[in-house]
Amino acid sequence: MSEGVLPARHEVRLRTDQRHAGGYAPRMRIYPKRVRGPFRRIKWVLLAALLGLYYLLPWLRWDRGPGVPDQAVLVDFLTRRIYVFGIEIWPDEIYVLAGLLILAALVLFWVTALFGRVWCGFFCPQTVWTDLYMAVERLVEGDRAERIRLDKSPWTAHKFAKKAVKHLLWLLIAAATGGAWIMYFNDAPTVTAAILTGAASVTQYFFFGLFTATTYLLAGIAREQVCIYMCPWPRIQGALVDQDTLAVTYERVRGEPRGPLRKGAGWDGRGDCIDCGQCVAVCPMGVDIRDGFQLGCIGCALCIDACNQVMDRIGRPRWLIAYDSERNLALRAAGKRPVYRLMRPRTWLYAAATLAVAAGLAGWLLLRSDAEINVLHDRNPLYVTLSDGSIRNGYTLKILNKTRTQRRFALELAGIEGADVRLAGPGGLREGPLWLEAPPDGVASQRLFVTVPPERLRGERTDLRFLLTDLATGRRFEAATVFRGPGSRLP
Repeated sequence: MSEGVLPARHEVRLRTDQRHAGGYAPRMRIYPKRVRGPFRRIKWVLLAALLGLYYLLPWLRWDRGPGVPDQAVLVDFLTRRIYVFGIEIWPDEIYVLAGLLILAALVLFWVTALFGRVWCGFFCPQTVWTDLYMAVERLVEGDRAERIRLDKSPWTAHKFAKKAVKHLLWLLIAAATGGAWIMYFNDAPTVTAAILTGAASVTQYFFFGLFTATTYLLAGIAREQVCIYMCPWPRIQGALVDQDTLAVTYERVRGEPRGPLRKGAGWDGRGDCIDCGQCVAVCPMGVDIRDGFQLGCIGCALCIDACNQVMDRIGRPRWLIAYDSERNLALRAAGKRPVYRLMRPRTWLYAAATLAVAAGLAGWLLLRSDAEINVLHDRNPLYVTLSDGSIRNGYTLKILNKTRTQRRFALELAGIEGADVRLAGPGGLREGPLWLEAPPDGVASQRLFVTVPPERLRGERTDLRFLLTDLATGRRFEAATVFRGPGSRLP
């Protein structure tokens, strides 16, 4: 924050419970209070949508024909394919996953530069599941004050029952989460029945237990510790934001000096903040946003809802806490109008990179081939000299057919005039019109030999191309290789 923005007598308060001589702060239990408002409603809608998508997506079906998994989204290790509705990603297309990860990272950079940690506050799985766990906790144990009293009270049958019900519900949610995760790698109805009947494999039970345990631990027990100590993103985001990033901020020039509101007192000589602490009480991280932009704040904006409710009750304008930028805080302190600069060099750069990667992935999707041709040259021997002086090379031609139908291809050569090609089969070499067949959703392998008169060669290596034409569609596929002559050696 720019110097001169804060009143001279104001000092940013450091929470002593967040400091420790050894560099580690012992955890202090946080009891977030229930809050209502537009940002809380947005979080509920997103929570329902994201959890619904996660839990229900494996159950969606997608007809791909006989003998093929009909689960809409499936990572199938048996066939080594990734199925996403009508898209099928083969092992040789694994680079697409790298492209998707790069795209996700760029979108995250872009959104962070624009709106700070909006991902952490609204979309992050840790936030979503923690919100769900806290909702269950409130349902069973009550709101903030009731939970504090319950934890301070001695152990009784009533307290034990409440704690047991809460943890049981947490474990059921965790089990549903772990079960849903392994459904993305196995047929959902099949693996569900197997787990419930004890027929699942050791591997399936292991990962089911692993993700059940981690969900219960991270969302139910660790909570804010994950965001502060385990997640690297709070530390990375510092390089992505600037003075124009819109983040959850407290308007000091309007709120300070703060103090309790006394009956009949006016507003002269004081700020709008009545130091009620509601912004801290509702924060799932236990952060005081009035201390400024800090590591613990996830940008969930619940403090905005809480503060707006307080401002309504005391008759003061809303948005003492709001999504705003450091530049605007400085401008307001100087009595100037705020300026919102969403698109600036850094966000233009992120936007351009995002669109470039997205365009590349879209181009791959539109132009991807339904067949691939690979040619392997024989290494021993590299070539054979026939009795008439002609040179012969051996090759293995592999055709990857990515469709569900049998395909037939016509084979031609290009690059060397007068080349003769023959296929190797059980009855010897076959000449004449050359037809190659590829099985549905499989690979065809064919041995063949190419013979060239020596006068047609251009040195030790001559470029050669195999051309295959799909007889049903007319589409042409090409694979480049070399024809080796006298003097050739392996590189």
